Amino acid sequence: MREAAFVKQNKEKWIAFEKAITLNSKIAPDALADHYIHLTNDLAYAQTYFPESKTLQYLNSLASQAHQKIYRNKKETKNRIVSFWKYEFPLFFVQYHKTLFYTFLIFVLATFIGAISTYYDDSFVRLILGDGYVNETLSNIEKGDPMAIYKSGGEIGTFLGITINNIRVAMLAYAFGVMISIGTGWVLFSNGIMLGSFMTFFYNRGLLFEASKSVWLHGTIEISVIVIAGCAGIVMGNSILFPKTYSRMVSFVKGAKDGLKIVLSTIPFFIIAGFIEGFITRYSSMPVPLALTIIFASLALIVYYYVIYPIQLNRKHAADPH
Repeated sequence: MREAAFVKQNKEKWIAFEKAITLNSKIAPDALADHYIHLTNDLAYAQTYFPESKTLQYLNSLASQAHQKIYRNKKETKNRIVSFWKYEFPLFFVQYHKTLFYTFLIFVLATFIGAISTYYDDSFVRLILGDGYVNETLSNIEKGDPMAIYKSGGEIGTFLGITINNIRVAMLAYAFGVMISIGTGWVLFSNGIMLGSFMTFFYNRGLLFEASKSVWLHGTIEISVIVIAGCAGIVMGNSILFPKTYSRMVSFVKGAKDGLKIVLSTIPFFIIAGFIEGFITRYSSMPVPLALTIIFASLALIVYYYVIYPIQLNRKHAADPH
């Protein structure tokens, strides 16, 4: 059977089942299990005859959602939270890798614009970071400690303040997605402009390496998860713009739930970033190898959890959906 004929034959059944599990409709357990069996049979067929196809990706995602629906009312174990971050979220997030890539491009473009603007007009950074911050940093540079601003305040207070603020920014990036993704784009763009201006400000003074060594200690995780939170907002915004086979309201509810799941996944990483900024970044005089180890370990953690691991787990799940 050709893929088009296979899809045409089963499309209505899949869509009906997807709507049922997405809207948390009350389905008899036996009926739900029966639908799930038929779905996994279709998944196995698609895996055999249509490998690497979009049909296979769709069925695999649907089977994952159905599995979660079936076991939702099962008595939870103490490892439920661990299971979410270890299995449930990575299997779910792989479908939004393309959205994450586009979100990343928006942020990179904004960073480039901020960098170019500050490079050719050094006063531009004052519009972005404010006179107070710039003047204090210039004073610290004259004193020979350009990163002194990260050493102010108590460790615990800095940790809590930074973590709460970062989570607030992430929630805004997600919530602004309701403005058909434009609001989220603005949050990403403004943060990218800020980053580009900040780094170029130090570059113009021959302090790029010194600044990078300190900023990217916590910034690697912090900035990465802000981009991921932006992805959550874009997911919700796109659900309004592109409802596909759903009604716009049903699509929005699904997009809002998916976006919330994405932004919730970032909270542990914001805590890690806040801890690093509160307790580690202040030691800017640490050996370069140690600083680089922390930076690249942070980058590897983010790339592995949000990109590599979901792909690996998804392939394993496709081979054995049970």
